[in-house]
Amino acid sequence: MHMADALLSPAVGGAMWAVSAGTIALSSAKLRREQDDRQAPLMGVLGAFLFASQMINFSIPGTGSSGHLSGGLLLAVLLGPWASFLTVASVLVVQALFFADGGLLALGCNIFNLGIIPSFLVYPFLYRGLSSGSPGRIRETLAVMTSALVSLQLGSLAVVLETGLSGISSLPLERFLLLMQPIHLAIGAVEGVITVAVLSFVRKARPELLQRAPEGSAGRSRSTVLAAFLFLALAASGFFSQLASQNPDGLEWSIAKAGRPDVAAGTGEGMHAFLARLQEKSAWFPDYAVKRASGPLPNAASGVPAVASAVPGIVGTVLTLALVCVAAFLLKRGRARAVSPDA
Repeated sequence: MHMADALLSPAVGGAMWAVSAGTIALSSAKLRREQDDRQAPLMGVLGAFLFASQMINFSIPGTGSSGHLSGGLLLAVLLGPWASFLTVASVLVVQALFFADGGLLALGCNIFNLGIIPSFLVYPFLYRGLSSGSPGRIRETLAVMTSALVSLQLGSLAVVLETGLSGISSLPLERFLLLMQPIHLAIGAVEGVITVAVLSFVRKARPELLQRAPEGSAGRSRSTVLAAFLFLALAASGFFSQLASQNPDGLEWSIAKAGRPDVAAGTGEGMHAFLARLQEKSAWFPDYAVKRASGPLPNAASGVPAVASAVPGIVGTVLTLALVCVAAFLLKRGRARAVSPDA
């Protein structure tokens, strides 16, 4: 559901940039006031895990489409809305800048659709309401599944609205909407199942990581759980990503089915062309492939050695981990200076 620049006008893209940037500033200020120093490594590891997970596209049977974990709801449950939003935003920045996954003009929209919606709309107003009190396993599962479905539906609806408000695409919007919503309903169902599975693992291994778990809950050491997520991230990005479905994702599939398979392929003129050139220079691994002088190498399915095809995912995972940890460290220093101005 990563939007390309070709769907957006500069006005809409710029407005969404402002909304997302403002939310980043607000979230950063909120986290600076919090006192939980243990959250920084968890944010970093979960950011790396999310980056790696989004490289693994799963097929949607009978459609010729695919999807991947968006992860906003999962991170909101584990980190709370403020930290989860900053983590998702960091992942999207790495994907756009270094992997050309989602446009630079569209970055504000992607942060809104994949970060703000699950963290600040679905999590507090739906998930928390459905799972309030001391929910049993069945009620918790229903809360997660419902929230995942609604999160993907709202995100896909936002894509259509942002495209329509831009007015530069030749997509028939009614058909685009009728394609986007059902395919993301299916993707949301898979997202819900994955989220339930991950939360079940956390509940057994380190229950205090869950927002409402009592602080004295028993479980394995925190470092063990962090190491498990980091191992899964490296394994997913380095190995399992090579087994990902090659089918177009829900957004690309909807565009093609709506009759405009090339709508996001051109760079356009003016701002679009400038940002396309900028992204081409910044992208180390365009489309998650090793870049060469004449363009990116083909992927593993096309005969590139497994080690070479694993490099982009591993680099991206480590880069995301480093970016989120550095951001969390800077927030911690900012809080320390606010508390001790003479330091």
